[in-house]
Amino acid sequence: MRDLVVAGGGPVGLVTALFAARAGLDVVVREPRRGPVDKACGEGLMPGAVTGLQDLGVELQGRPLVGIRYMDATRSVEAPFRGGTGRGVRRTTLHRALAEAVAAAGVEVEEAAVKDVRDRGDHVLADGTPARFLVAADGLHSPTRRAVGLNGVSRMPRRYAQRAHAAIAPWTDFVEVHWAPSSEAYVTPTADGQVGVAILTRQRGRAFHDLLADHPRLLERLDGAETGHVRGAGPLRQTSTRRVRGHVLLVGDAAGYVDALTGEGIALGLAQARAAIAAVVDGRPQQYERDWRRLTRRHDLMTTGLVTATRASLVRTSIVPAAERLPAVFGWAVNQLARPA
Repeated sequence: MRDLVVAGGGPVGLVTALFAARAGLDVVVREPRRGPVDKACGEGLMPGAVTGLQDLGVELQGRPLVGIRYMDATRSVEAPFRGGTGRGVRRTTLHRALAEAVAAAGVEVEEAAVKDVRDRGDHVLADGTPARFLVAADGLHSPTRRAVGLNGVSRMPRRYAQRAHAAIAPWTDFVEVHWAPSSEAYVTPTADGQVGVAILTRQRGRAFHDLLADHPRLLERLDGAETGHVRGAGPLRQTSTRRVRGHVLLVGDAAGYVDALTGEGIALGLAQARAAIAAVVDGRPQQYERDWRRLTRRHDLMTTGLVTATRASLVRTSIVPAAERLPAVFGWAVNQLARPA
């Protein structure tokens, strides 16, 4: 019997496998898609995520990120990171680096999905194969979360993401967040001749370039640069009733997701993966439920508060002026999110 099956071979699933291998567990990753796996995301790693990945031996390419800059039609305010440098890394590049680290650690990756999960009290059956534990890292719309009855219901407004890459030299080492009444646009340097542009909005169905037109300063900066394939995701808000059922544990987006607004996805996934493997090693899965709540509390409070507040158009148009008037508060908030979970 294996110690662990990881359902999902995205970044958080692969990180989970690396922590498991480091702990001496017999682990297999099951992922039906051939890598590298792409996703509509901002592609900016906070300093805490960079440190965590490097500690796992993951070689990171991309561009250094020195902070966050908020912008609207006329103003801008920036908050440098105080505890290290982030990194803009294209999602496929990050996935490839993680896959190489997993291969170097001797972890087996099977090109198959986990379709059936059954708890047997002291172990689980994953499609009939026994394992002591299963960690689900199978994404925003996690099939495993649904299969084990942990899907929750969100009452927050639905938000959606679209992302494309522009073939243009980055003009800054900050992540720029452009605010408009319709959406926010996140601009992340990902390579010497490329920036990623991710747009978050409640307006489902509007085309990427229509939303981009609501950000004239960004549109001017892009100066007609060619943009590649547009990838979408959503609704972003997903909830789980719990993170543990028997010997099944949920990590990353599968455990629940508030919004991409604050950009902590990989950093939080790292912290959750570490805690989940610690609980598996101890043979105390319920320990992870408590750790998950502790690790996500700060992020959930800040992100939920900001998403809820900016539903009102008056608040949305006041975000950048408020950050400009209170730069110390803005800087504190950014660095709370930038530090390790």
